[in-house]
Amino acid sequence: MSAPSVSPPPKVGSTYISLMVLAQFGVFMALTTPLAISLSIRVAQLAPGREQYLGYLTGVGALVPLLTGPLMGTWSDRTRSHLGRRRPFIVGGMLLGVVSLIVMALAPSILVLGTGWALAQFGWGTTLGGLLSSQADRLPEEQRGKVAGLGGFAALVAPVVGVILAGTLSANALMLFLVPGAVGVLSVILFVCLAGEADSRALPPAEPLTFRSLLLKYTWSVRRFPDFSLNWLGRFAFYFGLALNTTFTAFFFASRLGVSVEQVAGTIAAVAGLGVLATAGGALGGGFLSDRLRRRRVFVLAAGAVYALGAATMALSSSVPLLFAGSLVCSVGLGMFSAVDQALALDVLPERETDAGRYLGVFGFAASLPQSVAPFIAPVVLAVGAAGGGEKNYTLLYLVAAACTLLGGLVILRIKSVR
Repeated sequence: MSAPSVSPPPKVGSTYISLMVLAQFGVFMALTTPLAISLSIRVAQLAPGREQYLGYLTGVGALVPLLTGPLMGTWSDRTRSHLGRRRPFIVGGMLLGVVSLIVMALAPSILVLGTGWALAQFGWGTTLGGLLSSQADRLPEEQRGKVAGLGGFAALVAPVVGVILAGTLSANALMLFLVPGAVGVLSVILFVCLAGEADSRALPPAEPLTFRSLLLKYTWSVRRFPDFSLNWLGRFAFYFGLALNTTFTAFFFASRLGVSVEQVAGTIAAVAGLGVLATAGGALGGGFLSDRLRRRRVFVLAAGAVYALGAATMALSSSVPLLFAGSLVCSVGLGMFSAVDQALALDVLPERETDAGRYLGVFGFAASLPQSVAPFIAPVVLAVGAAGGGEKNYTLLYLVAAACTLLGGLVILRIKSVR
């Protein structure tokens, strides 16, 4: 695959892997449950009939990682403390994340709800960035697919569990947000206390940071790092399609099933529950096999194609069974992509020894930018061919999503340094 680093890290043990996967599960449960269902419920409560507000809220919130990701990653890379470089940011992000959940739960208006969501993106996003940087620091190449597969599975199962909980807590706004948050706090504390991290005070001091050099941390050389650039572009395309597909899931299901958004929570929970095995097959199968076969690109291409098939099936569905089948196929593709593409990102990560956090922050743009842009484009797509005040064009939206995810796999296929 890619050329090894100067000092390849040794293999990590099962304790570190288990704690890492559990921590990712908790963070994603706290962060993605609102995106999957809780925000939709709050938007429906605060602004009935204004479902486009959900797209605007998630779009604005997704701008936060663009501004803070490389900054926090760079700060983490340069931190010298007895706790190491990553743990202070993991804990700090978690604390801010808890505050954000309370703000969203008690929000009296759409504006306050959006502010809470922005804080959630910053807080839990910082925690997740610290966890991914820890993987870049400690995982050897031959374990990246396995850990990415397990982490991808955890990330996708987390909102499933969150949605199931939301189905039982939808009447209590505070518990709707705080119960998933409590899972996030517990899992992160376990990782911080038990996984350990070396004292970073003995590391060479970092060069002085000026305003200009800080701004440059948000960029990278496409010419010097072409494979990193291709992986970034392919990830952007895939997640753009994913954002088109998932942002309006609750409203899409409500429209197709002819029920209210509040009533659809149980149905989405049932679909999500059925998707657990499909997600596991995609994430675990793709991650483990990509390590064993020493192949990444073909799995990423297959993931994009599979997700596209599922999204197209949902778009053209005329019955509940087809709607459910399309969702399950999407779960397989998303599980495979999230696992293998993360391992691929670590394979092609530039300047791993000194700037891993910074480049992972920049790489995060490929997922956060689509979350910011797609929700603003989606209402335009939904309005195509729709009569005034009539049904939204969800069919076209999901077909466009399918095309984007397939394109993402095709772009990554052009990477040369990784097989």
